[in-house]
Amino acid sequence: MNQAPFSTSCIQISTAAIRSNIHFLRKTMGNKVCLSSVVKGNAYGHGISTYVPLAEAAGVTHFSVFSDEEAWQVKAVCRPSTEVMIMGQVSDSGLDWAIKNDVSFFVFDFARLDKTIARARFLGKAARIHLEIETGMNRTGFQLTALPTLLALLKQNKTHLVLEGLCTHYAGAESITNFVRVKQQIEQFKLAQAQFKQARLKVRRHHTACSAAALMYPETRMDMVRIGILQYGFWPSPEVKLRFLGPLEGAKTKADPLKRCMRWTSEVMSVQEVAAGEFIGYGTHYLAQKKMRVATVPVGYSHGYARSLSNQGRVLIGSHEAAVIGVVNMSLMLVDVTAHKHIQIGDEVVLIGKNGKKAITVASFGELSHQLNYELLTRMPLNIARKPVA
Repeated sequence: MNQAPFSTSCIQISTAAIRSNIHFLRKTMGNKVCLSSVVKGNAYGHGISTYVPLAEAAGVTHFSVFSDEEAWQVKAVCRPSTEVMIMGQVSDSGLDWAIKNDVSFFVFDFARLDKTIARARFLGKAARIHLEIETGMNRTGFQLTALPTLLALLKQNKTHLVLEGLCTHYAGAESITNFVRVKQQIEQFKLAQAQFKQARLKVRRHHTACSAAALMYPETRMDMVRIGILQYGFWPSPEVKLRFLGPLEGAKTKADPLKRCMRWTSEVMSVQEVAAGEFIGYGTHYLAQKKMRVATVPVGYSHGYARSLSNQGRVLIGSHEAAVIGVVNMSLMLVDVTAHKHIQIGDEVVLIGKNGKKAITVASFGELSHQLNYELLTRMPLNIARKPVA
């Protein structure tokens, strides 16, 4: 995506944090397990075009996306040898493109399988497919009862298909409340594996684990893990973090190995004095109780800074925390810098991330704006510049 060389804010992506997180994941999962970097949702807000080359530099050779559109974005910036896998939507035109460019994709029903076989036959090139099994998520996938028909069809069309994977997806592995359901899914997947083995149909990789499952249920790692939120420095849930870092049998709590990759910054656009008794910003949402010094920051809800953070958001300017006051506007916000007389136009403003020992975390930002980490990250506007930093 082409971006203007100037922007009202910038998302910095730490190359050191990416390397550290990938190293932790490889050490945890083992060298024999393929690490597929999930970059759907614009790489969880980190920017596909920015993040993919950085992940490749850290040793990643396999990426997972949701759609053919996202696969195209990855292929535009990745190395020729890098593998790309589509887990969701593939349009008719995207199907031909995927087959021609060796992009693998999930097949989860007979309609998609029939279409894939037909297009592969027409193009004269085998399609690389991952067969998704429905094990209890009740979303997409072949039912176990359909496997005899599926296996027969696969055998009949061996020349048109490359069986890249056999897979499923767990329904909430990040929460212990889903323990029984996930365990049942694991058993259902084993039944599918057994049928493929009995039919003597080999697949290249068996893969079922997302970030949460890979940590909570080590037996799900198999040949490949599909890691999303962890690689960006975030835990799938507090439960997963506690389970992995918490004390076991009297042992000391582990240090958190994850490092945040994202830092969102802007700058002070203007500073002005406001007399006591004056309302600040739109309407009557904030009344100056005393003489105040107010800084304007050129980031608003159109840039992803939620309007719900009006009168309660926090930013960092230098080593100081400053409160958002009044209503967050479409394109700007106002912050109280009364106590910090030295703050001036052009000073850096940290919206998410660290500045020295202080930090505005994604978790705290998300809680104030009533968003999950996943939701907040993926909603970061596409047109905010992403910039790699050391």
